[in-house]
Amino acid sequence: MENFFDLVPLIILFPLVGMVINLFTGKHLGERGVAIVAVGASGLAFLIAVLLWIAQVDTGYGAAVVNMPLLGSWIKIPSENIDFLWQFRVDTLSVTMMLVVTGVGTLIHIYAIGYMHGDERFPRFFVYLNLFLVFMLILVTGNSYLVLFVGWEGVGLCSFLLIGFWFDKPNGEGWKNSNAARKAFIANRVGDWGLLMGIFLVFWTFGSLTFYEKGEAPLVHHTEAAAEAEGEAVFEAEVPEEPHETTAMGVFNQASHWLEEGDHEVNFGVFSMSLKTTLTLITLFFLLGATGKSAQIPLFVWLPDAMAGPTPVSALIHAATMVTAGVYMMVRSNVFYHAAETTSFIVTIIGTATALVAGFIALGQWDIKKVLAYSTVSQLGFMVAAVGVGAYAAAMFHLVTHAFFKALLFLGSGSVIHGMEHGHHHLHEHGHGHHDEEPFDAQDMRNMGGLRNRMPVTFWTYLAATLAIAGIFPFAGFWSKDEILADALKLGTDEGRLDGYIAFAGLLIAAAFTAFYMWRQVRLVFFGKARHEAAEHAPESALTMIAPLAVLGFFSVVIGFINVPSNVPILSDIFGSHQFTSWLEHAVTYAHAGNLVWLLAGIALLVAGAAIYLAQLIYNDRTLDRVPPDPLEANPRTAPAFALSNARLYWDEAYYKYIVFPFRDAAWWLAGKLDWSFWHDFVHEVLIYRSFQTATRVLSQPIDRGIIDRSFNSIGGGVQMASNRLRRIQTGFVRTYALSVLFGALLVIVIILFPVIRDLLGM
Repeated sequence: MENFFDLVPLIILFPLVGMVINLFTGKHLGERGVAIVAVGASGLAFLIAVLLWIAQVDTGYGAAVVNMPLLGSWIKIPSENIDFLWQFRVDTLSVTMMLVVTGVGTLIHIYAIGYMHGDERFPRFFVYLNLFLVFMLILVTGNSYLVLFVGWEGVGLCSFLLIGFWFDKPNGEGWKNSNAARKAFIANRVGDWGLLMGIFLVFWTFGSLTFYEKGEAPLVHHTEAAAEAEGEAVFEAEVPEEPHETTAMGVFNQASHWLEEGDHEVNFGVFSMSLKTTLTLITLFFLLGATGKSAQIPLFVWLPDAMAGPTPVSALIHAATMVTAGVYMMVRSNVFYHAAETTSFIVTIIGTATALVAGFIALGQWDIKKVLAYSTVSQLGFMVAAVGVGAYAAAMFHLVTHAFFKALLFLGSGSVIHGMEHGHHHLHEHGHGHHDEEPFDAQDMRNMGGLRNRMPVTFWTYLAATLAIAGIFPFAGFWSKDEILADALKLGTDEGRLDGYIAFAGLLIAAAFTAFYMWRQVRLVFFGKARHEAAEHAPESALTMIAPLAVLGFFSVVIGFINVPSNVPILSDIFGSHQFTSWLEHAVTYAHAGNLVWLLAGIALLVAGAAIYLAQLIYNDRTLDRVPPDPLEANPRTAPAFALSNARLYWDEAYYKYIVFPFRDAAWWLAGKLDWSFWHDFVHEVLIYRSFQTATRVLSQPIDRGIIDRSFNSIGGGVQMASNRLRRIQTGFVRTYALSVLFGALLVIVIILFPVIRDLLGM
């Protein structure tokens, strides 16, 4: 089974080949051919992920490092003894991400066949989807920060391409889509700068960017709960004996060795810093990268606008894969974050604040996808806060469960939108001409209602995902959210950490927000009477769309059982105890598990149930018949809060006022005043050009023409005068020339005889 690890390059090769085939031949293959190639490539990648999972289990969860075939040395600088290898890392953490990316990705590919049917750029869409899988898989399989960064930048590019896919829609909608794509790209570039700076610091500190070298294992920290579940004794973390030299180790075990020494200094030339201070700086830069990719405060503003892309894009990139890259990167760097307590505190605060802010904003949105977008931001806040409190396994657990039920919610919303659009087309086909003049938004929940009877499969699967994200027992979200809350509270009570208490209180409120806005959405979309004729004629979606919904609905119920705590009777006997945490412990040094806190679970369940009950009371059938206005908007006591939520806390307006517009004004000033008026007009035109012109005029007129030319002209005139006089001797008569020769010969004789004549004359 160890040979299965050598298959890991294929997990990238298959989507890459699918992308290339559709790129060059997609127009000739037709929709069916394009779909077969794209889905086949994604499905084969999922098959490789399953084989790697089997190999991990069969080999005792041992990690493997595989070199890229035909690329022994990727970046080599012999003078500096630097040799970066393109290596794949197959361990329990990377295999988890591979399964999620390819599994959910394949279902979304299948769904997109029906959703994108009839689009004129159908082949291009699947080219982009396959390319996205390529880069996301590079990100999660790389054995170094450098390979991770290649995938990190690649998914950012694909996000830009897919968000702005419908850039040419009429009536200004295409401009909005392209602006949303640019917004995502720019916000992510800010975060990418942070990640890049962190990578530079890692290389300066450790002289390497590799996570673990071949044959090197991460430190292992078993908790009592996990060890008890596995029937093993508890043991402390051990550093592998080989290799002995830290220079032959990856960055994580180097850091662990130096932290044990306690006095390691990192020399930066003119100054030096302790290793802990350096790790704090590194992790802060990494956090900035995560706030961009995983949409946290202050860089979360791009993700809601990213709903401009087709719904499969929202499900694939902004629910299950790309936006979790920041969480994956921080969990992979758990050794660094565990040593950087200051950064961990900041991570906790940012994650908790993001969960609260995004959850509150979602309460007042009308766009069905915008609600889910802010919900995604909020749930990512849960994961980031979990990293902050050191609950790395809980963060990954919620990442996995969230991938399924949030992908289901996005695909379900796409099914609803698809049905609403078909219902609206039905009105036009049957001569309802008055609707031609009315603006219609298929994503506005105020136009929906009563769809549970028109779209039953979509309704029931959507309901399962809603209960899962709300944290209702026994759905998946209950287990992962409860584990994050328990770890946060444990950090506060056991270690007296303030950030633990803050995370627990904040995330509990955010969980209440989640249950409320999701049940509000279910009521507005599926219950009551249809509030628009399009909703009355909305059909159920095609089989290619509802089949993935059914599969995701199944996993939204059962995926939480992969990490049942040990003190849960019956379920722990059936599914095992802390299986997912025990799995991650082989790759994540500081992964830990804990038992279910029954009182806490009861409180969390009670809070979620109360929020759902409150939403049911407010959005009952009577109030739904008169939407708009929203019952919260109509109530004077809740109207101000609803207005703030509906306006997204004026977050975008604040960014425009204090960042975008000042930046734009500064750019215009720098370009118009400083660069053009001052640098170009004054410096170039006045100081340089005009001064040069003046100097050239002086040199050309008084000096060149007045002195130099006149001097040479005088010489020329003298020569001309002399030649004019000399030419007079040229008469043209032979006798004159003969006489001249005679006189010349006599003169020569005289000159020759001059000394003799002088002696004869006694001179």
